[in-house]
Amino acid sequence: MTGLVTIYGGSGFLGRYITRRMAQQGWRVRVACRRPEEALFVRTYGVVGQVEPVLCNIRDDNSVRAALTGAEVVINCVGVLAEQGRNTFQAVQAEGPERIARLAAEAGVARMVHVSAIGADAESESGYSRSKAEGEAGVLRHMPQAVILRPSVLFGAEDGFFNRFAAMAQFSPVVPLVGADTRFQPVHVDDVAHAAEIAAEGRAAPGVYELGGPDVHSFRELITQMLHIIRRRRIVLGLPFGIGRLMASAGRVVQMLSLGLVRAPITADQVADLRRDNIVSTRAKGFADLGINPRAMEAVLPDYLWRFRPSGQYLAIKESARNLRHH
Repeated sequence: MTGLVTIYGGSGFLGRYITRRMAQQGWRVRVACRRPEEALFVRTYGVVGQVEPVLCNIRDDNSVRAALTGAEVVINCVGVLAEQGRNTFQAVQAEGPERIARLAAEAGVARMVHVSAIGADAESESGYSRSKAEGEAGVLRHMPQAVILRPSVLFGAEDGFFNRFAAMAQFSPVVPLVGADTRFQPVHVDDVAHAAEIAAEGRAAPGVYELGGPDVHSFRELITQMLHIIRRRRIVLGLPFGIGRLMASAGRVVQMLSLGLVRAPITADQVADLRRDNIVSTRAKGFADLGINPRAMEAVLPDYLWRFRPSGQYLAIKESARNLRHH
């Protein structure tokens, strides 16, 4: 085997794909996460003892330092889409990455890869986007040769985007969208993991890479394509941003009154983020600079959204039988 890599958030949606790739390349992998007892599945990505989940709190110096002890490379893919308790945008996405970079520099770690997001902007009205920009700046202060990856919305079997809206469409005749005309460039989770692998092994020049798939679609177009794949006829209803802010305020009150048991369907930060397109900048470095040809979502979505179809995996058989009867 080669050296040791510590992956913060290595059991999450993106993190598990990075973990698998690094293990396949022969690295010993330390997966730093909040609940290692729930991340035991990552051990199966390598041979016995090659991949090990360990307890880590990204908000604590000693915890972060212990997790990177002996590592040649660190990868950070910890992030939150909504704040909860002490896991605020500031603590997790601004202070957390800088803490990892500072302690990695002190320990003499050779390389760092940090996963941020398209839209990271210190001047944004969204706390999420501001914290992403602060995190990037903090990383570069201590690890100026770091590679920063900014993906657009991720898709894949465990995603929280297409799966969420497909589940909604199973029961609701209407799919409401705030920012229906906002453009996205969906990127397959394993393509981003491939980029992280290349960067971690020192095969990418330092700097920022914006990662998007081969196609750009509006929010409405994405949901329409998803509905076609799951064979559901639903009304896709675009909502004004003002309505979105009201929904966010009401959801926040309900979440507070329920002590967090009922989660808000959309937050004020998410409404703010939806005002801006989530696509790769024209002059940004991207997949082409890494030698990666990203997958189109149309080729992948049917592989995992079939379970939301009226007859699930048997729908194709029923459609085929129906065609035979017609002939």
